[in-house]
Amino acid sequence: MKRITFTRLAAALAILLAATATSARAEDPLVIHVGYAAIGIDNRPYSEGTSAATARAGEFLEKEFANDPNIKIEWTFFKGAGPAVNEGFANDQLDFAYQGDLPALIGRATGLKTKYLLASGARKPLYLAVAKDSGIKSIEDLKGRKIALQRGTNGHLAAIKILEAHGLTERDVQVVNLDSAGTVAALTSKDIDAAFGDTQLINLAAKGAADVIYTTKGDDPRFGRNAGIIGREAFIDAHPEITQRVVDAFVKAAKWSSDEPNRAALFELWHKSGTAIPILEEYFKGDTLAYRNSPLIDDLLVSQYTEQAAKSKEFGLIRRDVDLKGWFEPKYLDNAIERLGFKNFWQAYGADGKPVAS
Repeated sequence: MKRITFTRLAAALAILLAATATSARAEDPLVIHVGYAAIGIDNRPYSEGTSAATARAGEFLEKEFANDPNIKIEWTFFKGAGPAVNEGFANDQLDFAYQGDLPALIGRATGLKTKYLLASGARKPLYLAVAKDSGIKSIEDLKGRKIALQRGTNGHLAAIKILEAHGLTERDVQVVNLDSAGTVAALTSKDIDAAFGDTQLINLAAKGAADVIYTTKGDDPRFGRNAGIIGREAFIDAHPEITQRVVDAFVKAAKWSSDEPNRAALFELWHKSGTAIPILEEYFKGDTLAYRNSPLIDDLLVSQYTEQAAKSKEFGLIRRDVDLKGWFEPKYLDNAIERLGFKNFWQAYGADGKPVAS
């Protein structure tokens, strides 16, 4: 009788311990590490110009998990831009990140296990500004001059493509590798002759400290830059439901960022990065918010990444072929758009850049 009682007691204790362990596992805190391949003025942990920047400034991810006390969101903004994001992925320090096309392709080529989940900051224009009294009037005039850009970023690849279209190569200019803050300082002091960039150059021109002589706006759309939300494959496989909710939050941010009635509020939100609102207004002048903030993985986006991969190898930025098969993972995006009622809100484009009938 005692043996039976002891056996039953041991079994009950085992069940209790198993239940306790399961409960503890269910309540284990999870930190979702989100990276951003840029940083605000004076190292502010914000950015601008993308739906991912909206997600951060508007706390869309934090709101998505507000009722889950054991899930925390931790953002990291990288002064080292896309290459620094790759280091974060390589060391399993990031689960998701906003990243430009070239560094994402480099990561893919070097074996990083990631997935492209949705577009953010695609179709971003690039600007060329020159120092005052530099005498540079055209892209052709850049030959032999000191030009600032940040190596390994999507702006780097776009700049080389622009040079190529005007009969120049990267070797025809003296490239100075500078981040955004360094570029502003060097261009203002005339330590460089010109620079490729975006809002920081618009701001310099507005202050009369430089002249913008070219932008990809209105030019060949292939000269623009692309970016998106990249996810670490191991995290996605381990947490598919959480991944879906992360994508949901980014899609909600994209939708809010795409609504024209929100234009003024959007620029005010992005102003947390330190970029002045008039600069943002100029940056988006002539573009609809939905065009610039579309999350769609359409044929145009895929074809752009395919071309970027080929060009990156041609220009010597990547040493091997980049296999994009299976990298784009639209199922979470498609599911979010369907469930949230955003179907047909954004215009899809074909590889030829023309709108696709819905």
